[in-house]
Amino acid sequence: MIKSDNAPLIGITTYGRNKADHFTIPAKHIYAIRRAGGIPIAIPPGDPRPGILLDKLDGLIFCGGGDIDPHHYNGTNHETIYMVDEERDKGEFNLAKRIIDSGLPTFAICRGIHVINVALGGSLYEDLPDMIGDKVHHRLPPRKPAAHLVTVKPDTRLMQILNDTEVNPLSWHHQGIKKLAPGLIVSAFAPDNVIEGIEMPDHPWLLGVQWHPELTAETDEKQQELYNAFVKTAGSNK
Repeated sequence: MIKSDNAPLIGITTYGRNKADHFTIPAKHIYAIRRAGGIPIAIPPGDPRPGILLDKLDGLIFCGGGDIDPHHYNGTNHETIYMVDEERDKGEFNLAKRIIDSGLPTFAICRGIHVINVALGGSLYEDLPDMIGDKVHHRLPPRKPAAHLVTVKPDTRLMQILNDTEVNPLSWHHQGIKKLAPGLIVSAFAPDNVIEGIEMPDHPWLLGVQWHPELTAETDEKQQELYNAFVKTAGSNK
């Protein structure tokens, strides 16, 4: 655990503005960051000065949420696409490009790996059940988490953190990476070959997972270790 007087500041992106005019974030992320010794800072979309903001942070988490507008990757408007938010899309693409240039430690979760991939020129499957099939349930109807096997590749940062070639986390998504962007590598995959983990070897610490580690981090040491490793790296740069 990092000493409180040297705790790293961890920014975490929020969901877009909802109908009640609120920016929200799942509390489980906050608790996972705190257990790792970090101080969570909510980052709502729309700030016109992201550079000033990132300069004050020791690490950044892109959390889950709604779908990216398909026009950003020349996709199609599939009927299952939901919670599209242009303000959030533009804001997170801007953050993604800046953290790639700056080397700020970054942990991307679910939608987060889509943001990184699209920002770098990759594309997405608009709906996995329709385009890949239902061999693996990445989400249960109507929108509930589902557990499934994930195979972790050797010689990856993800493998070093999890210290295991197989994990069984909770997923909660209907989209996935189609074309992997230049500069990224695959670090994990599902039984249907859907990409479940990405890394950027040329970045000091940029790792993403398609599943939701925050959902089980309180009771699953391997999922909490993802936050621990990230926050430890962020703290080492202070």
